[in-house]
Amino acid sequence: MKLKIILLSIGTLFLGASSQLHKGDEIVQVATLSALLDGQYDGKIPYARLKKMGDFGVGTFDQLDGEMVALDGEFFQIKSDGIVYPVKNGIKAPFADLTFFEADQTENINTPLNYAQLRDRLLDLLPDENHYYAIRVSGRFGQVQTRSVHKQQKPYPYPLLSEAVAQQEVFDYEDIEGTMVGTYMPESASGVGVAGFHFHFISKDKKRGGHLLDCNFEQVKIAIDHTSGLRLLKNARNYN
Repeated sequence: MKLKIILLSIGTLFLGASSQLHKGDEIVQVATLSALLDGQYDGKIPYARLKKMGDFGVGTFDQLDGEMVALDGEFFQIKSDGIVYPVKNGIKAPFADLTFFEADQTENINTPLNYAQLRDRLLDLLPDENHYYAIRVSGRFGQVQTRSVHKQQKPYPYPLLSEAVAQQEVFDYEDIEGTMVGTYMPESASGVGVAGFHFHFISKDKKRGGHLLDCNFEQVKIAIDHTSGLRLLKNARNYN
């Protein structure tokens, strides 16, 4: 585990957990959650650049065009049609969280759990709820519910994210093998990042997925990466 510090520098804001930072330890974030909530859907940094900043994470796309999943160095876009597409390098992200995933702890779950029970179990596993973690949960799921949001056209008809999400498409899957990809951030990160758990899902065959709404399972493997904190990319023009 790493000690907690706050570091402010030109172009980045680091909220974190280490006095001895190592490249790839932190979660790199594009913009703030509050900006996305306020309707700032325009992409800021190309995924060609972001792919160099992590191999695991979640996010979205220019004009809110679907849900992003990064897993094992592969980047995917789940659009509102429910189809999974490879991410094109030129497309930009208005919001994303990425890290180079290295598991610090793992645990196999061999008992039925629903999504609420899984979150409780994860909280029990986290060494410190005031730190930042990347989390993957892989296995066979009895049921998974995901969503994706329609691409927004300018001038944006839904100026708040809550309004855009109200038009979401919801997908229900049964008996599906895949991976939950996500983060945990402390309550102190609220507004900057997503406080608590934030998961996207992608099926093993890379055909189905989206922002995770609900799930249940009987057997999965949990892997948790203890990161050094959150590095916010503030000056998007430096990353074009």
